[in-house]
Amino acid sequence: MGFFSAVKKLFGASGAESEGMEGDFSAMAADSPVDGEALLVRLRGAEARLSVWLGIVLEGVETAGDLLRERILLLLRSLEMPENEAHAFTRDFMDWLTRMDYSRVDEFRSELQYRLALALDLEDEEDERDRLFLKISEGLARTREGFARSLNMLFVAHGELDKQFWDRLEELFITADMGWETSLELVERLKERARQAKVTQVDGVRALLLAEMEEIFSVSRAITAVNPPEVLLLVGVNGAGKTTTIAKLAHRARMQGKKVMIAAADTFRAAAIEQMNVWARRVGALFHAREAGADPAAVAYEAIERALRESVDMLLVDTAGRLQTKVNLMDELAKIRQVLGKRHPGAPHRVVLLIDATNGQNALSQAKLFKDAVGVGEVILTKLDGTAKGGVAVAVALHCRLPITFVGLGEKLEDLRPFNGAEYARALLHEDNGEK
Repeated sequence: MGFFSAVKKLFGASGAESEGMEGDFSAMAADSPVDGEALLVRLRGAEARLSVWLGIVLEGVETAGDLLRERILLLLRSLEMPENEAHAFTRDFMDWLTRMDYSRVDEFRSELQYRLALALDLEDEEDERDRLFLKISEGLARTREGFARSLNMLFVAHGELDKQFWDRLEELFITADMGWETSLELVERLKERARQAKVTQVDGVRALLLAEMEEIFSVSRAITAVNPPEVLLLVGVNGAGKTTTIAKLAHRARMQGKKVMIAAADTFRAAAIEQMNVWARRVGALFHAREAGADPAAVAYEAIERALRESVDMLLVDTAGRLQTKVNLMDELAKIRQVLGKRHPGAPHRVVLLIDATNGQNALSQAKLFKDAVGVGEVILTKLDGTAKGGVAVAVALHCRLPITFVGLGEKLEDLRPFNGAEYARALLHEDNGEK
């Protein structure tokens, strides 16, 4: 259900429809402490934002329990989510609270809003975009301490756009982990922008840089429809955060109502299989694995067979990341790709490279290696909250010509966020004092 559809459902009902909805809530109110009819009236008169709606239904709710369950159901029903889906969502969330041992609203409100945004397809809502920008901005705090401050000092120290300024700007880009080739290309592109816009003073470069970064991060539209199950092959070196990121992707898909399976094709490490099994149980995904040391391609083949048999919507295939034996590793990944495509035409539909943002230029070399060897189509940038050099994202997008689809900004399941180039550029260039 899209945002505008949700708004229409909540605010567009009239006449018999409205009476029927209010009747349903009156019946519910008679059996629970929730005054469904009164809350419905308030929801209909409120600003059409998920955060506002959630604030209304959580008023008076202090801890997890029956009242919370009924309020969540009320909101989902008010948006006319099918009854079985509303109950499944609520049951899944309440089970998660039990597993996490959360009881107070302040412990789980953010997670609840995140899950609702996914389930109701409200992630493009203004409030969610604001939350994403804030999260990225927080994640880039260490980067801004170095990059943005140095950039500001450079702008203050120069007036005219001369060779010295461009040379200093190139050096600054290199120190931000954009790499020499990327830095040189970015400076040349900025020079051309300045020439076309007739900008001759340094104070006009910031807007040009922001526009250039937004263009670098722009992604062309592509066909996204697939023959189910959609198969994602996740690649990357050990330590890049594949295990937790796969869990986060599975969690997102589960909240969107998809049936998800995780396949542990990293059979080199027994610990990887065990960790993935724990995460699969936690997010409610099916899990397929064999014993440590088994043929990874055989695991992938069995997983796609099972996924087809059990009508899975999304299959996430984990892989090994032993870069020190990169020839064997790339051969292994190529074999996995081959068996997936042989059993399920078009698979893998997405080959996703996970890059640890804290690795800087090593991450860039990994991107080139995996792209050349296994046909990577997109990048997820992990551990962005832990780096002081967030410029690696620019290098990946510009030099490797790979779109960044998600960024990891923490350890929580909700901390994998869709990447938005414009917001990333804003967060990267934003000063601590709020000036741009």
